[in-house]
Amino acid sequence: MTLVVILTVRKEALEKFRTFEKRAAAVMAKYGGAIERTVVITPQNAEDLLKEIHIVTFPDEHALLGYQQDADLKAVASLRGESVVHTELMIGEDGPDYGAVS
Repeated sequence: MTLVVILTVRKEALEKFRTFEKRAAAVMAKYGGAIERTVVITPQNAEDLLKEIHIVTFPDEHALLGYQQDADLKAVASLRGESVVHTELMIGEDGPDYGAVS
């Protein structure tokens, strides 16, 4: 199962966000999940928000649900609440490989 997560983050709380994500990644690993890749979109102007896109994988929906309900994740939820303004979550599946043809 592949998720695309788009997070809108307060720049002034970026360290709290990074701390949360490191701890969340450790919890994900307990359920076979992983943050496979991140992309940071820095704002073009002086606004105080940035976007971070995560490609996340879990073995199945049951593993994702276990992660979401994990007590260790809930223990650091305040870090997320202080740093994340908005989250968009999309669940998909691996698509075609568009790698270069030689």
